[in-house]
Amino acid sequence: MQDQSKTILFEQAPIPTAVAKLAVPTILSSLVMVLYNLADTYFVGMLNNPIQNAAVTLAAPVLLAFNAVNNLFGVGSSSMMSRALGRKDYETVYRSSAFGFYCAAASGILFSLLCTLFLSPLLILLGASPETSEATAGYLKWTTCLGAAPAILNVVMAYMVRSEGSAFHASVGTMSGCILNIILDPIFILPWGFNMGAAGAGLATCLSNCVACLYFFVLLFFRRGKTYVCIDPRMFRPRRDIVMGVCGVGIPAAIQNLLNVTGMTILNNFTSVYGANAVAAMGITQKLNMIPMYISQGLSQGIMPLISYNYASGNIKRMKSTLFFSAKVVLSFMIFMSGFYTLNADSLIGLFMSNEEIISYGSRFLHGFCLALPFLCTDFLAVGVFQAVGMGRESFLFAILRKIVLEIPALCILNCLFPLYGLAYAQFTAELILAIAAVLVLRRMFGKLDRSASRKSAS
Repeated sequence: MQDQSKTILFEQAPIPTAVAKLAVPTILSSLVMVLYNLADTYFVGMLNNPIQNAAVTLAAPVLLAFNAVNNLFGVGSSSMMSRALGRKDYETVYRSSAFGFYCAAASGILFSLLCTLFLSPLLILLGASPETSEATAGYLKWTTCLGAAPAILNVVMAYMVRSEGSAFHASVGTMSGCILNIILDPIFILPWGFNMGAAGAGLATCLSNCVACLYFFVLLFFRRGKTYVCIDPRMFRPRRDIVMGVCGVGIPAAIQNLLNVTGMTILNNFTSVYGANAVAAMGITQKLNMIPMYISQGLSQGIMPLISYNYASGNIKRMKSTLFFSAKVVLSFMIFMSGFYTLNADSLIGLFMSNEEIISYGSRFLHGFCLALPFLCTDFLAVGVFQAVGMGRESFLFAILRKIVLEIPALCILNCLFPLYGLAYAQFTAELILAIAAVLVLRRMFGKLDRSASRKSAS
């Protein structure tokens, strides 16, 4: 089966058109995901109870840990699928998608079991205090103990659908769950509804993820015979090349997210020493920081199939043009967002909680976080290219550098030098150094590809 429209998109469409068709739906779904994350914080914040707001912040590393599984089987299998499409190897495409789907489902179930069995020590690890532990447990009950499998599966299926160029359907699936979550949040959280507080936010998230999964199952049913995404259990016969191809890209991506969880946990533990107001302010700041971060991430994920396909088919010129065009667009936007956040920090924090101490904390935190944005998008684009072309080693190296070598030590040092407020500048320190490294590695990679292409054309 060969979808001619997808081939034209990958091989012939003008770069701005191809990037727009693949990246814009992905960015829009990322923005809706940001709104859904902000909705939890906003509606819980309407209770004007720092303990409930702190619960959502403290549980965030566990939800971020889902992304380790998402990246292992979502990024890994989608990269494998797009590269196989570029080679016209459709058997590998089918088997890669089946492998990613069933491994993700099994991982989600295992995640739920482990979190249910070890909930008490998990709360201690997250930095929950006696006053915040009950609310944090209530949020985790729905999002993790009961909701891990649908949360993971809907993201992994979106990656796989996007890998064949169907960015629109991937985004609709993701957005359907997010929009439902925003609708359900006030009903479950606020006193005029079920008055469940943070636990209500967790229940809304669980239900919305189930609906998103249902969308993808219905989509695959109606597009059977017209899609490269395969969840037929008979195709789940892992070949060594598929396992190595998926894991070679997916494991570094998963480790990157596990290290993100570690970094966020350390950040929350450092912040929790200063009380619930500081934790709530840090949580609001992190959610605001997600808006530009998710846009950058959405662009890098959106262009991955285009990068993978043209890399595998040997069209290096088109691959480079895609990256350079995307970099110009996203860098301009990030510089704008950095300035906007700097000028409007107080009013942005105040949208979530009308507490002067939280606004004071949060505005100073936001000033630090926004400095990292232009460098963060450079790093995301570089890692997206590494993942797209199967450069697992480089992805792994950047993950180690970002957290273990740079950001986590920076958190410790800056917190000692500038207690509490220094924490907001650790990301900037790490991303600045990584952006320089990313440019150097990309230049070297494209130099090798250009020389290889020249030798082939000469022969």
